[in-house]
Amino acid sequence: MAEVEANGGNASLTASTQSSNPLSRKLNKILETRLDNDKEMLEALKALSSFFTENSLRSRRNLRGDIERRSLSINEEFVAIFKNVKEELESINEDVQAMSNCCLDMTGRLKAAKEQTQDLIVKTTKLQAENQRLEIRAQVADAFLEKFQLTSDEMNILRGTNEGPLTEDFFKVLAKVKQIHNDVKVLLRTNQQTAGLEIMEQMALLQETSYERLYRWAQNECRTLTQESCDISPILSQAMDALQDRPVLYKYTLDEFGTARRSAVVRGFIDALTRGGPSGTPRPIEMHSHDPLRYVGDMLAWLHQATASEKEHLESLLKLVNIQGVEDNIQEVVGHITEGVCRPLKVRIEQVIIAEPGAVLLYKISNLLKFYHHTISAIVGTSGSALLTTIEEMHLLSKKIFFNSLTLHASKLLDKVELPPVDLGPSSALNQTLSLLREVLVSHDSSVVPLDARQADFVQVLSCVLDPLLQMCTVSASNLGTADMATYMVNCLYVMKTTLALFEFTDKRLEMLQFQIDAHLDTLINEQASYVLTRAGLSQIYSCLQQHRPEQGPLSNLPSMDGVSLKAAMVQFDRYLAAPDNLQMPQLNFFLSATVKEQIIKQSTELVCRAYRELHDAVMDPANSYKEPTTILHRSPQQVLTLLS
Repeated sequence: MAEVEANGGNASLTASTQSSNPLSRKLNKILETRLDNDKEMLEALKALSSFFTENSLRSRRNLRGDIERRSLSINEEFVAIFKNVKEELESINEDVQAMSNCCLDMTGRLKAAKEQTQDLIVKTTKLQAENQRLEIRAQVADAFLEKFQLTSDEMNILRGTNEGPLTEDFFKVLAKVKQIHNDVKVLLRTNQQTAGLEIMEQMALLQETSYERLYRWAQNECRTLTQESCDISPILSQAMDALQDRPVLYKYTLDEFGTARRSAVVRGFIDALTRGGPSGTPRPIEMHSHDPLRYVGDMLAWLHQATASEKEHLESLLKLVNIQGVEDNIQEVVGHITEGVCRPLKVRIEQVIIAEPGAVLLYKISNLLKFYHHTISAIVGTSGSALLTTIEEMHLLSKKIFFNSLTLHASKLLDKVELPPVDLGPSSALNQTLSLLREVLVSHDSSVVPLDARQADFVQVLSCVLDPLLQMCTVSASNLGTADMATYMVNCLYVMKTTLALFEFTDKRLEMLQFQIDAHLDTLINEQASYVLTRAGLSQIYSCLQQHRPEQGPLSNLPSMDGVSLKAAMVQFDRYLAAPDNLQMPQLNFFLSATVKEQIIKQSTELVCRAYRELHDAVMDPANSYKEPTTILHRSPQQVLTLLS
């Protein structure tokens, strides 16, 4: 126990001794220090490593001195550097102080100057404000002048000289004058009425002067358009567009253009008639005067082309004009231009027509005139054209001479009626007339005249030719026998029908002719049946049968109706049944149509069969008291019909 206490006492004594020893404390402190967490210590050690290169006793003993000397050196260096900074700052301070003194001086001087120039500043401000107002007024004045006045260049362009050419600029300036004249009306509704009236009067005067110059120029331009080929310049089209605001000047200019082009067209037409084209191609139209149709056609074709060209020229001239009735103006001027050729055209066509080249040529010329009248009317309109009037007059004249020719031909037919030929065919006069009619109808079908006009002419032509022909045929056949007359009339009517069947608008006439043919065919059918019954021995018997009445008693009691007479007649009838073709009228061989002949034979045979049936019924009738009737008429009606079919 004592040892323990003694040991314990020694330990505590040692601990206390160590704690009181400074070196021990420092060592313990150093040992306990964790250098990796002490950044300041690390930085110090790094700095120390830069000059503490040798770890010796001497170096360790002199470390403090080295550190102090190094610190002193650093401080001295810092002092030297800071001294320079201080000197620079003192220099800057001196400069700032000088600047401050200068500013104070300038401030004082400015204050003194401001006090001295206060009135001048006020006046300058007022003048600046006034200057701004004047600039605004100047801008307004410039805008006003630009809108309501012309520049000197524009005035020169607008006035120019009466003989000088016009340009695009002239029309631009004229449009501006017109716009100013319209816009200035706004000033009349404001306080600027005096200025508005003056400007309006000035613009109106300028407009009148400009339109007068424009009219003179356009008039001179139109007067030069006398060549066959007319080239309308765009400037002239613009001039007409501008002149539409002055209807009188516009009308006078159009008249001037029409007069110039009229003389050109007349000269061109005369040249085409007498001189032909350039270098003689095409040849002069009058070289073909021996061919009436071509002569008239060439003249009308030239005029049609010239009329279309003149309309194109006018449309080019007035292409910018948009006033109402401009199309009427074009048609009126074209009518005036083409009026000059009416006289030479009329004289030449009249010469052709009055020379009476023949009905067919007259009809072709009439249709040609009608066609060109219709064609040219589509160009110049239907009213007020002297050319159309002339063409219509010539058409009516040619049509009149044509129908006079047909009427004269028809009257000649009736004046000297030919006797029917021996073969009962159409007469030479009929064939010639139908040939003439055929030529007329062929030219009619090939005509390009409108359908309604062609139909009206067709009816008149047929009436003028067919009616006299029918009358001639009737008169010619008046002295013939019944069968000969019917045969002759059927042949004539058949030829007429076949002629008309090839053309249009003939339906009514064909129906009428067919009706007359049917009437004559009925006559021929009855004649053929009578011819057969007479030569077959049944004519008298059938006549008695038709006239017999039941109250007269039995049929067998009548003379020539007894059984013996009937048997003798049946023998003759059987010979007919054996060779029916031998009993034909001679006239049947004269028909031009085999169909008509077959129709007559067929229907007449039906009449013969019907007569035999009536006779058969009468003989078989017990009331007529025939003994053994089957021996008298041993053939039934059906057998007879079969034999004759």
